[in-house]
Amino acid sequence: MQAMDWDDLRYVLAAARAGTLAAAARRLGVDQTTVARRLAAAQSGIGARLFDRRDGLLQPTAAGIAAIAHAERVEQEIGALETAIAGSDAVTAGVVRITSVPILVDRLLIPAAWRFCVQHPGLRLELIGEPRNLNLTRREADIALRLARPDRGTALARRIGRLDYAVFALRRRGVDALPWITYEDGLAHLPQARWTARAARAGTVAPLQVNDAEAIVQAVRAGLGRALLPCFLAGREPGLEQIGKPVLARELWLLVHPELRPLARIAAAIAWLEAIVRPSRARPAPPPSPSSRRS
Repeated sequence: MQAMDWDDLRYVLAAARAGTLAAAARRLGVDQTTVARRLAAAQSGIGARLFDRRDGLLQPTAAGIAAIAHAERVEQEIGALETAIAGSDAVTAGVVRITSVPILVDRLLIPAAWRFCVQHPGLRLELIGEPRNLNLTRREADIALRLARPDRGTALARRIGRLDYAVFALRRRGVDALPWITYEDGLAHLPQARWTARAARAGTVAPLQVNDAEAIVQAVRAGLGRALLPCFLAGREPGLEQIGKPVLARELWLLVHPELRPLARIAAAIAWLEAIVRPSRARPAPPPSPSSRRS
């Protein structure tokens, strides 16, 4: 058995985390053939099969599980070394990877990204809209903005704001007669889904279920019913009207790996996130006009 190098281990980790060759290739920025070839090389080097294919997904074998665990340890050691080297340089430059649920990335972070880019021209933002919680320890992201307090892990966590929810419907419609638009059963554990399920007991349910807040917004705009939506989002949607006061609030938590927190680029990103999620700044300001940017 030959020793596996880090480059081979990167492909093993990507395949394990992505589940398919195609998804691993997208994550690594290479083609699918390259991933297949590097996995074959890794398996040849270790002298054992690392993955089986079941129902179209890559499932680690016993040897694969051991290789993945080793790869994760190597990844953490390399990440710690990179952090130590980067930490010696206080210049605000480089890449910051921030992850959150798609609705917050699309509707809160991206509209406010212009301010960050203007203030920090040496930095590049990578905004990852992902329903699942990316692993900060494995360096899948530098910072996470989440809608619940983490119950475990080594990441530093701090509450930086909250998200208010209220009922919204299309204007000039009989609200009481409108059915409730609900989340599909796989998301029934979400606080907003539980609230809607209780409210729907006294009314009717629309013949439509979705798995994304953006889809619910579009369904309400199409006149298919009423729904519980984030106020910062639905409050500026043309044609939508808030019905009553907010009835639910979810906390916004910022998570960062403790080894990254002292870095200048991370500090700059955290300051930007804290500014845009404050209640008074919940609605990102429009970008300045070209003339104001020159002043």
